[in-house]
Amino acid sequence: MARKLGYLRFFIVCVIASIVATTHAQLQLGFYAKSCPKAEKIVSDFVNEHIHNAPSLAAALIRMHFHDCFVRGCDGSVLLNNTNQQAEKNAPPNLTVRGFDFIERIKSLVEAACPGVVSCADILTLAARDSIVATGGPFWQVPTGRRDGLVSNLSEATRNIPAPFDNFTTLQTKFNNAGLDLNDLVILSGAHTIGVSHCSTISNRLYNFTGKLDEDPALDSEYAQNLKKFKCKSINDNTTLIEMDPGSRKTFDLGYYNQVVKRRGLFTSDSQLLVNSVTNSLVNQLLQGSLRNFHAQFAISMEKMGRINVKTGTQGEIRKQCALVNS
Repeated sequence: MARKLGYLRFFIVCVIASIVATTHAQLQLGFYAKSCPKAEKIVSDFVNEHIHNAPSLAAALIRMHFHDCFVRGCDGSVLLNNTNQQAEKNAPPNLTVRGFDFIERIKSLVEAACPGVVSCADILTLAARDSIVATGGPFWQVPTGRRDGLVSNLSEATRNIPAPFDNFTTLQTKFNNAGLDLNDLVILSGAHTIGVSHCSTISNRLYNFTGKLDEDPALDSEYAQNLKKFKCKSINDNTTLIEMDPGSRKTFDLGYYNQVVKRRGLFTSDSQLLVNSVTNSLVNQLLQGSLRNFHAQFAISMEKMGRINVKTGTQGEIRKQCALVNS
């Protein structure tokens, strides 16, 4: 009996040691405090220096971060080039993603200070947060220690990234696959309060929703007519920009949710927040609450998203350039 108890104690100690080791291999605040103490300041300084010259980059960077995390986790794979044009950035959802050069410029500054230490995945995550804060949006904690992925695949991006034309079931599945719930779906959709999109993302809603040259009945008809008259004048318009939250696209506020309940959310995915009783209720709760409450919830969901399938420890690598795996 004593010997069995001894084995049991040994087993428990081993399990605890394994858990502790795993925990230490995970993300942590100030991960680079000793290895590259100025890393986070380099990122924030660059963002603060340049974002006011191009404030629309805040929406672009948070979108890039979002798209990165939904494919193989937050591992910077969206940043990779591929000689066969089969990388994530070549997938349809990413053809309008901007900010790659911006991240590469930050990476070069960090590399100059601490070669081979800070991952592109962390730089993207930090820059997305800092750009939102710099333009008046909420702050959230960014634990660091991510490592960069080695694979970037076009078909995975096409399959996994939530799309503007997705229905509720598809959205729920994609979020569930990423470890996110319906609350996260509603909260993270709130990022549509800033930024713009192209007419091509809603042309079918306006001109050919069911293949019969019709409008999407879920879209407010008056709003649809205004869009067709003043913005998206043709189903073939691929260049005109449209605000996702008209009138306050530069302000990280609750305006997006007001548009959604008026059936003026730009995308099919926006309208789908109203078809489910849970998400519908969450949208209305946000509108009944304060801006401070929305910001606090957004911070929680962003930190949660930033932890999706991260690579830590000895997984992946620390790229020297964000667009290329190390040779």
